[in-house]
Amino acid sequence: MIGPVLLEKAVLILIGVAGGVAVGGGMVAFLVVLDVIPRLAQIAKTPNRIHGLEAAVVSGVMFFTLTDFFGWTFRLSPLSAICTGLLAGCFVGMLAGALTEVLNVFPIMAKRLGIGDYIVWLLMAMVMGKVAGSLFDWLWYSHT
Repeated sequence: MIGPVLLEKAVLILIGVAGGVAVGGGMVAFLVVLDVIPRLAQIAKTPNRIHGLEAAVVSGVMFFTLTDFFGWTFRLSPLSAICTGLLAGCFVGMLAGALTEVLNVFPIMAKRLGIGDYIVWLLMAMVMGKVAGSLFDWLWYSHT
């Protein structure tokens, strides 16, 4: 007979694995169905490096999954932390740009809201909002 503690741990493991499979499956579907990585390569004008981008995404996912699982920490100098943050921000920004182009989010939104002439201002407001929110999160929550 299985004890209640063992049963509880088994259920938690099952829920964790199921959640991981759901998130991983959604991410793979997102990247494959919407052709986000090829679009990212097209935006970056590096279509001959699609396999490298795909390998970078998979390697990053695997590395940071292991980092999370094993609780690894890294001490970086301020300069290397800044460089790492800038590169990660560039990648996320380009990935978001590729996604919005694939889905045509901004043209549809501008047309429906009737603000086609102000699309640049809308984009800048979104960028500044993201930067302000990230800085607020980093300065407020990361150091308290």
